Amino acid sequence: MNKGEKLVGMLTGFMDKLAGIAMLAAMFLVVANVVLRATVGKPILGTYEYVGFITTVIIGLAIAHCAYGNGHIAVGFIMDKFPKKVRLTVDALVHLVSILFLGLFSYYIVDYAASMALTGEVSPTTRTPFYPFVYVVAIGMSVLCGVLLLRLFNITMRIRGKNG
Repeated sequence: MNKGEKLVGMLTGFMDKLAGIAMLAAMFLVVANVVLRATVGKPILGTYEYVGFITTVIIGLAIAHCAYGNGHIAVGFIMDKFPKKVRLTVDALVHLVSILFLGLFSYYIVDYAASMALTGEVSPTTRTPFYPFVYVVAIGMSVLCGVLLLRLFNITMRIRGKNG
């Protein structure tokens, strides 16, 4: 494992740990809301919105680590019939298209978050600004783009006959 892979692994691992903390926060918030509603009759105002925001953080932070650890589902029963070089070439093309898409997606999400910050768009109940959560998604997608770029580099090395 080279320095780039270690750095990406550490970054995605850190982001995944933050996502785990956010998951715990969502769990505690929901439990506290239910307990307060049942015992005191007063739920926490805006729980639905807060859980939505926290879920956005969880997904935004965890998605790159999922890709880094090959935690996604891949259906390759058709591609398995082709020679290794063809499979690697198709895999490289898929990664390249994904990188281009996620790069553009990240750019436009940052632009969208900036416009939300300028207009002051907030949630209806708690008046929480949306833009910080949109920035978290952009960061997550950018790191996912980096993971795919690292994989594309490794695939290219394998096509060229280096690294197995």
